Amino acid sequence: MLIDKGVSAGEVITLKLTSGEELVARLVEEGTDFYKLSKPSVIGMSPKGPALMPYLFTVSPEKDIKLSKTAVAVVAASDKEFADQYMQGTTGIALA
Repeated sequence: MLIDKGVSAGEVITLKLTSGEELVARLVEEGTDFYKLSKPSVIGMSPKGPALMPYLFTVSPEKDIKLSKTAVAVVAASDKEFADQYMQGTTGIALA
């Protein structure tokens, strides 16, 4: 049996919001009532399959945001393959 350690700062995480949206972001900090996220992206469907789009179009992508925990239904570490794709898309660095 695997023990779920939760999520930790620096990790790429997936959040399912109570609104139904699914976000992928790097966790900067977890507070008692918020998640501080870097470069949050929403998952949308494109003609080629799932794609990442900015979560907030009118906020600088370099600005960290705080998301209230009351808006989150589920949080978990992102699948490694998807996390690597997220990191490549947001930093331009290809991971092996």
